Amino acid sequence: MNKVAFITLGCKVNQYETNAMIQQFLQRKYEIVEPTEQADIYVVNTCTVTNMSDRKSRQMLRRVKELNPQAIVVACGCYVQVAKKEVENIEEIDLVLGNNEKKNIVQAVEKYIESNEKQEDIEDVMRQREYVELGDITYTDKTRAVIKVQDGCDRFCSYCIIPYARGRVRSRRPENITSEIKKIAQQGIQEVVITGIHIASYGKDFKERYSLIDLLEDINKIEGIERIRLGSIEPLLITEEFVKRLTKLKKVCHHFHLSLQSGCDETLKRMNRRYTIDEFKIIVERLRKNYSDVILTTDIIVGFPQESQEEFDKTYQFLKDIKFYKMHIFKYSQRKGTKAAEMECQIDGKIKEERSNKLIELSNQNQKMYNEKYIGKEVEILVEEEKNGYYQGHTKNYILALIKSEKKLENEIIKAKCVGAESDHILLKMEQCNKIVTNQ
Repeated sequence: MNKVAFITLGCKVNQYETNAMIQQFLQRKYEIVEPTEQADIYVVNTCTVTNMSDRKSRQMLRRVKELNPQAIVVACGCYVQVAKKEVENIEEIDLVLGNNEKKNIVQAVEKYIESNEKQEDIEDVMRQREYVELGDITYTDKTRAVIKVQDGCDRFCSYCIIPYARGRVRSRRPENITSEIKKIAQQGIQEVVITGIHIASYGKDFKERYSLIDLLEDINKIEGIERIRLGSIEPLLITEEFVKRLTKLKKVCHHFHLSLQSGCDETLKRMNRRYTIDEFKIIVERLRKNYSDVILTTDIIVGFPQESQEEFDKTYQFLKDIKFYKMHIFKYSQRKGTKAAEMECQIDGKIKEERSNKLIELSNQNQKMYNEKYIGKEVEILVEEEKNGYYQGHTKNYILALIKSEKKLENEIIKAKCVGAESDHILLKMEQCNKIVTNQ
C-alpha cells in the first residue's frame, strides 16, 4: 500500500497543506502519483466555501473509489470539518481527518491499515488556540512558493462558513516563517506568496506586538527572495501607517486583492462587512497615491439576499468609478449554517445570472483598458513556464505577459517592451528582451 494520490479543492491554504501532507508521506518512503492514476491511497483535501464546493468534494470522494475499489479513501479538510454527518453517510470513505489532524495523516493511515476499520478524527477547531505546524515545507509552483502564515478567522461574515471550518485566528511564529522562506530561497525560488485564511489578522493573537507589516519587513530582508506577493487582504488593513511602512519594502509587489464583496452600504451591512464604500474609496485612493503602477483586484457577490435593483445599480456604479483591474464575480449561493442562508427575499437565479454577466463585462473592459496602457512601455516579469509556444510570467503588479524565446527563460526576471495587449494578457517582444536577474 505505497502509492498515494492527492486531490486538492479550494484555496491556496489547502494547496499548501496538501504539499505538507505529501512531504509527510515522502519521508515515510511512499510514492506520490497523479490523481488520475491507480493508487493505493487517495487523499481528498476538501473545500466548503460554497454549496458547489461541498458537492464537488462529495463527487471526488466517490469518484476516486472507481479508479481502484480496493484503495483507501481519506477525506480531510474544511467540508469534513463542518459536515460530519454528511461525511459519515459517504460509504466510499475509509478515514476522516479534520483540519488540525492533517499533521498526523501518515500515522492515521497506517493505523487504519492495521485495524481495517473506518476511523474518524475531527477536533473542535473553535477550541484551538495555537497554530498547528504541518511540517517545515512549502507549496511551490516552479517559480513561486506559497507560505501559510496564519489560520482561522474571527470576522463571521453572514454568508461565510469558513470560521466554523477553520476556527479562531491563530498566527504562525515569525521565526518559523522566515526559516522556511530562507530554505526555499536556497532552492532558487524568487517569489513568495503570503497566504492564510485572514492574513490581515496576523499577529493579533500574540502576546507581543507583532503584526503583518512587521513580518513583511523581516521577509524583505531575506537574500534570494526578489518578490513578496500578498494574498487576499481585508481592506481595513490598509491604514496610513501600514502603507507608509509598506512603501519602504522594495520587494513587495504592487498588486493588492481587496475583498470588497459589494459596492452598496446596505448590502455590506447585511453581509456583516465592517466598512463602508466611502471608507473603501479612501483605501483605494491611499494605495494609488503611493503606488503609481498599483493594480487592484477584488471579489464581488451578486444576488445577495434582499439585493434590490437599486442596490445592484449602486454596486455597478461604484465599481465603474473605482475601475478595478479585475473582478472575480460570484453568484450568491445559500450556504447552510450561515445567517445569510436564513434571510428572507432570496434572489432568483436568472437575476443573479444577469447581474453577474454585467459585472464580468465591466471587468473585461477594465482589464483590456489597463493592459493597453502598457503598449510601448518596458516591463519586468518573472518568467514562470513555457505554454503553447510562449514563455509566460507576471509583472510585479500581476499582469500576465507572454513572450517568444528560443532561449530558456524559466525562473528568470527579464525586462522587455510591450508590443500588444489583449483582455487577459500583454505581449512582449524578444528583441527588446534584457535579462536582469538570474538564479543560475
